[in-house]
Amino acid sequence: MTYVPTPLKKEIVIDSIITIHYFEYMRDFVFRGESHDFWEFLYVDRGTVLVTAGESDFQLTTGNIIFHKPKEFHAIRSIGKNSPNLMTASFTSASPAMKLLEGKIDTLSIEERNIISHLLGLARQSFATPLHVPSVEQILLKPDLPFGTEQLIGADLELLLISLIRKPASPAVRRIPASASVSEENSRENRLDRILSFMEEHICEQLTVEQICSAFSLSRSSLQSLFHEKKGCGVMDYFIHRKIDRAKEMIRDGTMNVTEISYFLSYSSRQYFSKQFKQITGMSPQQYASSVKGLSQSAQGSFIKPKLIK
Repeated sequence: MTYVPTPLKKEIVIDSIITIHYFEYMRDFVFRGESHDFWEFLYVDRGTVLVTAGESDFQLTTGNIIFHKPKEFHAIRSIGKNSPNLMTASFTSASPAMKLLEGKIDTLSIEERNIISHLLGLARQSFATPLHVPSVEQILLKPDLPFGTEQLIGADLELLLISLIRKPASPAVRRIPASASVSEENSRENRLDRILSFMEEHICEQLTVEQICSAFSLSRSSLQSLFHEKKGCGVMDYFIHRKIDRAKEMIRDGTMNVTEISYFLSYSSRQYFSKQFKQITGMSPQQYASSVKGLSQSAQGSFIKPKLIK
């Protein structure tokens, strides 16, 4: 008896990962847009956003996903009442079946959301580079990863793409009429929106007023006047408060200690970070961590529910 092997066809193969990001943005978040020579998808974990894909605008809400083919221009703007949580993944694939995902907009099933959740978990465990910093353009892997970790990341992505291609199409995502697109485009030109987006992208850096002025061709007085008019505070006051908000999120996440957080946010020292944190919140980082822990334990007993994707 002679056994004959049957080759298994691989319809979708991920060749490499470019980035995997998870962002918790402000309600007035705006990303001006880009295009590149690799695939990317955007998943809306929370909130409502206006996504520009090529010449069209689409309104995406919680649970929606959109694919951008290589060299397609894409931009994002938050348009909902709540601050959006967004996950993006970009990658390369030479598989002919990828054409089936060109312009794909869908709503993830529970099983597909579980795949996304598992993928993010692997990324958090495996990447030395942070998931929430948009300026990261190359993923750095941690040393001595468990056996097969990189292959699992690719397998999760391939499983998600195959699942989306195989299942029946979801109800159509709302397409924004052309007249509204013009209005949204005018709004995206708003100078304050662009500055806020710029500041969010550089939240982990020592950004200065001079750098912002240079980036947007504004005088120092014009920039300060804009922030006092629209935000009721100075530009650096706003930026510092955003830094502390990010620090509070990281403390609640519990993956870094105070020294690591201060370094991550580019503070000159742990002491200066703690001083600024207390000035804004009224408590030290350690007191804030204890307060959060106490509230969690009070609400849930001794079980702390892990932060999972919705």
